[in-house]
Amino acid sequence: MPLSDSNALLLRAIRDALRRILVHYGFWFNETLHQFGLAEALALEKEVGDRVLDLALLRLSQTLGFEVDNGVPAALGRLAPDRLEALLDTLAKLWLASDGIWFQAVEAKTSIHDAKRVNDTCWTRFSPFEAGRIKALLELPDAAADPAPLATLKTILAHRLYSRINCQEVVEETPHSFIFRMTDCRVQAARRRKGLADYDCRSGGLVEYVSLARAVHPAIVVECLACPSGEPQAAEQKPRQAWYCAWRFSLAESNPKSETL
Repeated sequence: MPLSDSNALLLRAIRDALRRILVHYGFWFNETLHQFGLAEALALEKEVGDRVLDLALLRLSQTLGFEVDNGVPAALGRLAPDRLEALLDTLAKLWLASDGIWFQAVEAKTSIHDAKRVNDTCWTRFSPFEAGRIKALLELPDAAADPAPLATLKTILAHRLYSRINCQEVVEETPHSFIFRMTDCRVQAARRRKGLADYDCRSGGLVEYVSLARAVHPAIVVECLACPSGEPQAAEQKPRQAWYCAWRFSLAESNPKSETL
């Protein structure tokens, strides 16, 4: 049946076209990473992503008849700040939900071991990508020109998608270190409500935070102080239930310890 014979079929085709575009974009990034390495893939995506988004908005605005202002639909610019905040929160929740759906699908197909392996690999790529996007958004300095990398890292932690989903806190420790705690975790809290054991997230957390810190500055060292997979270290005397995980970030010259991937 020709698509034009059915509005319902046309609408499904439009939905599917968006899906194909997203997946094809991901295939291009993944193969570029495979061929040239993560640093080059991220550099190329920085250029390609801006061009694709600008082109997409131009073509959609011409077809659907909406205005574009400063790279976004003009209608969004007329929304009140609280509506825009709500939209960002919704997008963050959508990101986490898609992550969880992928995890559950791989786990159901094979095992939780395979799902964790895929999850951890994704974090080695998403953490530096997200750090780079936040740097571009807020015009933060690159590592080579950054006089205060820990301050930059704290800013990035405060603007991740996770910051709109979970509750987190930063505890100043020394002039060369701080502790980052996840005081409420949407995933772990949901598991507890269902009577499930905490998800063993230490391996994923190490990959996530080491990759993030390394993207900010190679001199930043990451230590896991507390995680559902084990007991808090002696430095953390606060009751375990006060947070889900805790991490120390410090500069290498002031702390010889280092986590490696």
